[in-house]
Formats: sequence, structure tokens, C-alpha cells
Amino acid sequence: MNSFMFKVEKFLDIFIDKGGYKEVLIGLQNTMIIAVAGLLIGIVIGTLIATVRVMPKYKRVVRVLDKFCSFYVALFRGTPMVVQLLVFYYVMLPLIGIKMSSVLVAITVFGLNSGAYISEIMRGGILSVDPGQMEGGRSVGLSYGTTMMKIVIPQAVKNILPTMGNEFITLIKETSIVSFVGAKDLYLAFQSIGSGTYEYMVPYLVMAIIYIVIVCLIALLIKVMERRLRKSDRGR
Repeated sequence: MNSFMFKVEKFLDIFIDKGGYKEVLIGLQNTMIIAVAGLLIGIVIGTLIATVRVMPKYKRVVRVLDKFCSFYVALFRGTPMVVQLLVFYYVMLPLIGIKMSSVLVAITVFGLNSGAYISEIMRGGILSVDPGQMEGGRSVGLSYGTTMMKIVIPQAVKNILPTMGNEFITLIKETSIVSFVGAKDLYLAFQSIGSGTYEYMVPYLVMAIIYIVIVCLIALLIKVMERRLRKSDRGR
């Protein structure tokens, strides 16, 4: 017990007295920025891919786009995100001669990866919507794209909201790998505190608690959104 308290005191000395909390706040900020931005990019990419994949394949251009989207999804779902991050940062960027900050690289890779997973989530949501919704929109003169964006996809989002929440939680937890390209996240911040004291037990315990709190808050937010959506449906 005395040994554990001694470790806590060393942690508090670095965390409070020597300004370690500033590193943690920066890491937390970067973690949230990468996860939120990655999710938003993923939603845009995933929605576009899902729309292409459920479109009727009458036209050649649609068939070509469908093949490309299938390849994209297979590529990003078939390789670990850490591999994608390393290849993008250490191979692709030097080859094309573009310089990007490590945080921007992480956002890009997280967005591309999330897009592949969200496309499958969104495709399932779209297919769960009654086909009569599409037929009804087309019957009143709306184009396929307009019907999809204004009628079908909003209903699909209600069906997949819990799964989208799980995807966001996954992105939050996956941000721990961005330190591989030098981005300062929660993991790197607490690792720095641990290396300053040569005691990693307390820093890693605190880090785990912070991740748990973030995940619980996201889960609570998703539940609140689900309740409101159910109330709006009943109010119609």
C-alpha cells in the first residue's frame, strides 16, 4: 500500500507540480480531433460508397464505380489501421513529395479507414428501409439521388445510430496508435509522464480511466439521441 501511495505521489508531482497535465490536455484534444474528424470524413465517404453500391447496375459507369468501391472497402477492411498509418506517412507522402503534420495524417487515415466500415454500416441501413420509400419518392418526380439523400438515408441513419456510436468509440480507442507517426495523443502524453518518473502503473491506470469516461459519455449521448428519435417517431 505504501509503495502504491509513493507511486501516486510521484505521478501527482509530475502531473500537477511540473505541468504534466498540459501534455495530457494536448493529447486529449488531439485524440478527440482525430476521432471526430475521422468519423465525419468516414460518414461522407461511407455514405457515397453505400449509395453507389445499392444503385441499380444498369449503366456501365455505375458498375465501374461499384467495382472501385468494393476494392476500396476490401483494402481498408483487410489491413490493420496501424499499417495504413505507417504506409501513408512513411511511404506514400515521401513518394509524392507532400508534407503533412502527423495529426493531419492521422485524421486522413482514420477518415479513409472509417469510410470503408461506415459504408457497410450505411449500406445495411439503406437496405433495411422499406423499398416503397424509394418508389414513393420517384413517383412524385424526385430523382434517384434526391430521394436517396432526402428520404432513404435519413431513415437509414435512425436504424444504424447505435452502430455508428460503436464506430466512434472504436476510433477513440484506435487513436492510441497515432504515436507511431509522432502525433501526441493521450497514450503518448501518459507515456511521457511515466518515463519522467520511471513508474508507469499510475499513469496508465489514469489513462485507462479517462478512456473509460470518454466511452461512457459517448454511449450516454447515443442513448439520449435514440430516445429523442423514438419520441419523434411516436409523435408523428
